[in-house]
Amino acid sequence: MDVLIKISLTDANTQWVLLGTMLLGISSGVLGSIALLRKQSLIGDAVAHASLPGICITFLLLGEKSLLPLLIGAAISGLLATFCIQAISSLSIIKEDTAIGLVLSVFFGLGIVLLTKVSQSSVGNKSGLNDFIFGQAASLVGSDVKLMAGAAACLTVITWLIFKELKVLTFDPEFAKGLGLPTKRLNFVFLTLLVSAIVVGIQAVGVILMAAMLITPAISARYWTNSLSKMIIVSGVFGALSGVVGTLLSTLGEGLATGPFIVVTATFIFFISLLFAPERGLVTKWIKRLRLNKRLQQELIVGREGKSYQ
Repeated sequence: MDVLIKISLTDANTQWVLLGTMLLGISSGVLGSIALLRKQSLIGDAVAHASLPGICITFLLLGEKSLLPLLIGAAISGLLATFCIQAISSLSIIKEDTAIGLVLSVFFGLGIVLLTKVSQSSVGNKSGLNDFIFGQAASLVGSDVKLMAGAAACLTVITWLIFKELKVLTFDPEFAKGLGLPTKRLNFVFLTLLVSAIVVGIQAVGVILMAAMLITPAISARYWTNSLSKMIIVSGVFGALSGVVGTLLSTLGEGLATGPFIVVTATFIFFISLLFAPERGLVTKWIKRLRLNKRLQQELIVGREGKSYQ
């Protein structure tokens, strides 16, 4: 295994893919932390699934697999899904979680129908659009990876530039309004960043598993700190580590999808956090409880011995 990894690391394309998945993990972790605290993680799941129709429609219009136009189509479809969720939840009695489930199923169902039509076309069997379902970073060429890496870096920088405003908006929207912040515009900007992060990662992780890249590193980081700024940093590190390790694991055999390995790595980090985080880990809490019980028993024994001497 070590030999295979060394061989993979010497390949230029693998190096680009590692850079792309690392930056993807960072941007997903950063935006996922804010989405988690804003209780908008499920919107990311809906957007990821809703991007599939945009990809298929763009391919049917162009007749070729060009990453940039496909990502633009996915972004338009994702933003449309976000608008539908907001409109349904605000203009009707339907709650947001129900609206998310409705939009997700409708858009993803439409995407599967269009994907079937694409596969039946003359060039569909060579299009490779199935890679967008579970992700296949190994199929990316250098220009695709550069586009993904650049977009992920831009998303991270933009989030850093408006971090203070997003922090106020996340924890106290009314106070943000009182300060004169354009809350609606900020919310739209954040949702656009979230959609962009999802769209950028679709080729590597896939529409089905992309939501996990937003949620899992953020939840893992939540176990390690109570500070939003520290949580974002930890989540970005966990996302980057998941991207790098998952990509390396997917290079150990031919035809292995990258997305599942990245998500499995992120899930492994989550279980480590769940069990061994310093303050909130289950094992840590159990050890602290045992120590507390032992201390109470010792104090009780000392107290009884003191009374017996009296």
